[in-house]
Amino acid sequence: MTSDLIKASATARPVIETPTGRFEFAPHNCFACGTLNAGGLGLDLHVEPGRSWVAMTLDDRFEGWEGVIHGGILCTILDEVMAWALVGEDNWGVTARMNVDFRHPVGVGVPIRAEGWITRARRRIVDAAGHIVNADTGLELATATGVYVAASPSRKRDLRARYAYGRSDTGLAGPTDMTAVEGPR
Repeated sequence: MTSDLIKASATARPVIETPTGRFEFAPHNCFACGTLNAGGLGLDLHVEPGRSWVAMTLDDRFEGWEGVIHGGILCTILDEVMAWALVGEDNWGVTARMNVDFRHPVGVGVPIRAEGWITRARRRIVDAAGHIVNADTGLELATATGVYVAASPSRKRDLRARYAYGRSDTGLAGPTDMTAVEGPR
């Protein structure tokens, strides 16, 4: 990435399209989804109520063993899509627990799709699941489950303000009730 592109992406306002509108976020430094972190993943997340996904191809800067993506990077991607499934419900949370099963190595340069979805929600505890598949073959490469603690109403207001989270068409995001969503489509 040239320095001009890095500067442009740092000032860009990430936009996420959802069925209920376009949501924008102020540039931030998150390793996974932020635009200010030049060394980060820069995930281009897609969010729907109760689910999130991203498609990408990882290069050799995320390599562990030669030719294989590092497992910690895959965990980060899985954590991010599961956590963003909460945001798709206009909820915010932090990871309390996460379990990952690596089924097949993910090769450098292999197109992948990671998906996360809410499996159960009760008060402020939200369970989620996710997986990474080979985008060409559909082969499941890794699976995950996670438990997230949803932010309190006051913390959610603070996060919305910090990240300038809002609808680009009609103000702040809508639904706040959590409903269980079944697995991937």
